[in-house]
Amino acid sequence: MALVDLSHTVEHEMVTYKGLPASLICDFLSREASRAIYAPGTEFHIGRIDMVANTGTYIDSPFHRYADGKDLSQLPLESLAHLEGLVVDCPEGLRPRDLRGLDVRGKAVLLRTGWDRHWRTDAYFEGHPFVTRDAAECLAAAGATLVGIDSYNIDDTADLARPAHSILLGAEIPICEHMSNLAALPRSGFRFSAVPVKVRGFGTFPVRAFALL
Repeated sequence: MALVDLSHTVEHEMVTYKGLPASLICDFLSREASRAIYAPGTEFHIGRIDMVANTGTYIDSPFHRYADGKDLSQLPLESLAHLEGLVVDCPEGLRPRDLRGLDVRGKAVLLRTGWDRHWRTDAYFEGHPFVTRDAAECLAAAGATLVGIDSYNIDDTADLARPAHSILLGAEIPICEHMSNLAALPRSGFRFSAVPVKVRGFGTFPVRAFALL
């Protein structure tokens, strides 16, 4: 068995989504300052991070889109962990034809666009691949358990109705955005996990997404 990391690293002053603030990572208690508190030779570090929930690789729960939807604390682990995985290659974004003949029921469907090659560059924010409304409807109707993408957004950001988010989260299908390293995965035959912190009243949070091959 092998573990494959599918997450971006969260770093100081990193912008994940254009228009949202960068993450701020600093010391709350530095090792040097801690030496005055503990016994000689003993030191600790306590870090502090200030970030929006949409930072790095993250999960969207239904609450992200719907006020009465399940928040992070209400998502069942069965919808996030040890899911049978399926990779769909769609470098130009997902269309219904890309799903033809595929059994997505009960699976984590990971959309491999290759857009993660632009991560931390200006190109990442413009012209990204996305899931069309019709494709999102196909995924929901076919019973996908989770949908992930290695792109800037699962929706066309020019469409302010956000149909892919609306359809998938309305069907209680969590979304994992800003994934990376999907090129390391086979089309099938692996298990996928992406579990966020159990926060009440939050709809989105970073995850350490990974596959077990």
